[in-house]
Amino acid sequence: MIHRLVQKASVVALGAALAAGAAFTASFALNADAAPEAGKSTVSAVFKQMNVPVEGKFNHFSADVHFDPANAAASSAKLDVEVASFDLGSPDYNKEVAGDEWFDAGKFPHATFVSTQIKAGANGAYSVAGKLTIKGKTTDVVVPVQYHKDGANQVFDGALPIKRLAYNIGTGEWKDTSIVADDVQIKFHIVAAAH
Repeated sequence: MIHRLVQKASVVALGAALAAGAAFTASFALNADAAPEAGKSTVSAVFKQMNVPVEGKFNHFSADVHFDPANAAASSAKLDVEVASFDLGSPDYNKEVAGDEWFDAGKFPHATFVSTQIKAGANGAYSVAGKLTIKGKTTDVVVPVQYHKDGANQVFDGALPIKRLAYNIGTGEWKDTSIVADDVQIKFHIVAAAH
């Protein structure tokens, strides 16, 4: 029984992290001159379960992004993520993470990210400030992104640490971080090809 609860807690925390991760990464998946390359882009989240790293991926999101590397200040990103649209290989786990104590997808079906400022750094680095909303909770975040060209493709990579409890992901007994850690590392690799 304890093992099953640990598994469920892990899956739910992962789902929460992935939703947040998708919010950050999808903001760079599209731009005015490119479309995302299916099968090449990935979004993942790493967290610790009983002090053991666990990683998983998130799939469905939509984005409206206008990104020009020559004019980052004029660029913008808006994103909508369906929080229940992830798959960890188990219908039971997927159902659990959509429940009230975790995403509460029936009441809060979407996570959103809206950029407020994009700044260029050195050597293809960018920082994207914006508002991230998950489960009705909105916070100010800054997303570090590394950009480069690969032939006709545009590639965006990055990682962002978040706290799942900041978004009320894991309520009640699941606030205990001794089983599923509060710290989550969001990783992304977005490839977009020109039309």
